[in-house]
Amino acid sequence: MKRSIWTISLLLLTVLGACDLITLKKQRTQEEKPIASVYNKHLYKRDIANLVPKNISKQDSLVFVKGLINNWAKKQLFLIKAEENITEVNSLEIEKLVNDYKASLYINGYKEKLIKQKLDTVVSESELQTYYLSHKDNFKLSEGLLQYDYLYFDKDHLEREEIVKLFKSDDVEDRESLEKFLLSLKSYRLHDSTWVSVRSLKSKILPFANESKENLLKISKFIQKEDSLGVYLVAVNNILQKNQVAPLSEVEGQIRQIILHKRKLELIREIEKTLINDAIQNKNFKEY
Repeated sequence: MKRSIWTISLLLLTVLGACDLITLKKQRTQEEKPIASVYNKHLYKRDIANLVPKNISKQDSLVFVKGLINNWAKKQLFLIKAEENITEVNSLEIEKLVNDYKASLYINGYKEKLIKQKLDTVVSESELQTYYLSHKDNFKLSEGLLQYDYLYFDKDHLEREEIVKLFKSDDVEDRESLEKFLLSLKSYRLHDSTWVSVRSLKSKILPFANESKENLLKISKFIQKEDSLGVYLVAVNNILQKNQVAPLSEVEGQIRQIILHKRKLELIREIEKTLINDAIQNKNFKEY
């Protein structure tokens, strides 16, 4: 009796397992059902799943999917017509182009890998300086630059007169005395050797937005502006006019890229030379 019960249980498990397999196959069949077909080519939901934006409405999603299907269909139809009408000569040319493109992808990928491993990306200050001095004429300014000091504080500041007096002074000690007022200022720029464009100054200090470029591009130890927000003091310390040679600090990044590009080309030539020599030495490259 126990054996009969065990046999029946085993049969039930087998039947249930078979039913699960049938259900799973149906689900897979439904999942694999194409959403569009052109001749013997099929488009499946998985093919466009990653192309549909996630945060759009159901209606917009349907419109978007419809567009993807139409584009896919047009591409397949054109491809079929092209394959039917293309000549054998054209076919060979296309095959050659495809093979050349594939070879280029492999070769360039390998070269980039070698470059990442072997290229020295450290550019010393002396290299930057040497290149800059040898190619100064290549670094002419397209617009004027200036160096300036700047203070901005409330109109009712208790030490307003003292701050203006110290800022206007050429005495080093007076300028250093300004340090004690910095925390009470809205913003400031002092002892900064960075070169900036007139556009940058105008965008940073609003009362100077309508000031002419000519007025700003001249050395002036004291320019004062006021508006409802506060007092603005500017001292233009140094200027460089358009078409003058740019300072090294302004073109340092550009020079670094030029030097690295030259190193890259030299490295590629060295890799190619080594590759040829090794092939000849190992008798893998022969000329007849």
